[in-house]
Amino acid sequence: MDERQITEEKINRGPLMLILISGAFAAILNQTLLATALPHIMRDLSLDASTAQWLTSIFMLVNGIMIPITAFLIERFTTRALFLTAMGLFAVGTAICAIAPNFSILMVGRVIQASGAGIIMPLMQTILMMVYPIEKRGSAMGMFGLVISFAPAIGPTLSGWLVEQFPWRSLFYVILPVVIIDFIVAYFILKNVTKQTFPKVDVLSIILSSLGFGGLLYGFSTAGNAGWGAQQVVVSMVVGVIALTWFILRQFKLKQPILEFRVFKIKVFTLTTALGMVMFIALIGGATILPLLMQNMLGFTAFESGLMLLPGALVMGFMNPVTGRLFDKFGARWLAIIGLVIVTITTFMFTNLDSDTTFTYLAVVNAARMFGVAMVMMPVTTAGLNQLPTHLIPHGTAMNNTMRQVSGAVGTALLVTVMANGAIPDEGVEGMIHGVNVSFIVAGISALVGLVLSFFIKRKPREQEGIQVSRPVIDTK
Repeated sequence: MDERQITEEKINRGPLMLILISGAFAAILNQTLLATALPHIMRDLSLDASTAQWLTSIFMLVNGIMIPITAFLIERFTTRALFLTAMGLFAVGTAICAIAPNFSILMVGRVIQASGAGIIMPLMQTILMMVYPIEKRGSAMGMFGLVISFAPAIGPTLSGWLVEQFPWRSLFYVILPVVIIDFIVAYFILKNVTKQTFPKVDVLSIILSSLGFGGLLYGFSTAGNAGWGAQQVVVSMVVGVIALTWFILRQFKLKQPILEFRVFKIKVFTLTTALGMVMFIALIGGATILPLLMQNMLGFTAFESGLMLLPGALVMGFMNPVTGRLFDKFGARWLAIIGLVIVTITTFMFTNLDSDTTFTYLAVVNAARMFGVAMVMMPVTTAGLNQLPTHLIPHGTAMNNTMRQVSGAVGTALLVTVMANGAIPDEGVEGMIHGVNVSFIVAGISALVGLVLSFFIKRKPREQEGIQVSRPVIDTK
């Protein structure tokens, strides 16, 4: 019996999607819950801001280190073993955070959580690409995109409400049942769909990958607060660049690389990955800068700033499955062009803010912006991954997620730094808001670059280059 017959007989896509979406939802929601709760944690555990910030920084750092290694893990272990291990680590980390009596234990919990979450995202994308035939992948990724967009936006709102009503530990108690139920259901339903090639463990590559991606992510994420000239930023960036360069050169020499950089030889994948990164930098503006504007300059509460992001999250959530179906019919080109026109216009609408700017204006423009983002993100990701041979899909998803992590860190640091440098303290609130306007000009330029890139997407790249398959495609028509 061949792979195709096995997959047809054993895989029920409905429950599988439910498992993947639940896991992704918990993992991504967890990333965004703590930001609003940090002041409460600081008071309870007697921490200063720079120490407390490590609770979010360490999660992103470990997450960023794990993602590039996931491609290697997918080829080394079975789908079931890897997914259950990732969800198990995530559950254990969440439980530790929920009962943590002090900062040190809480940090341990966050590291364990992140080690699981870093595996979950690229693994889920890989499974989706494996079990859906090419003409249905857009719809599948659209449903997946619903979660990716919805979870980060309801995170601050949910977190703001929870910490006002209950102790901050309630954040972890809310996530824990979802993770445990997902683990139990996955144990009985999940089948092995990825192919094991048992690549050799290259310890040096794993060390270099961790130092390279970890150094860059840490440098960019701390530059926003510490400044680009800070010693810790400069040292981590230099170490990151050297280690990453060494890592990349080493991968080309290995027979079975940890992360396959040859995926960038496929032009459509390279273009769509670059487009996703540019898009993410523009997107970070709304998620990072707007809450700072609302709470620090316009006098809104943390809950209200989270509530402002909610309409955009709902729009993006509902649109992702729709754009997935449109992608299956028409390809990514016009979806990306129209979406980026909307994103560019709405981003520049945030460059004329002042102290009289209303909650409604921010919520409506942000919602329109998210509408545009939904037309771009998942379609371009799917268009790029569709070009890869089956055996390169794990490397493609790992690369895609890694590049997004890097661009997210770069975007946050860049826009926060621009906002700080563009502020005019002598002019009070209006002077502070001027810095926000300048940061959105930079985000708008990023969106414009993306718009130019979108014109280079082929009309229907899936048909232009086809899929260069060197191993059997698991097709479940």
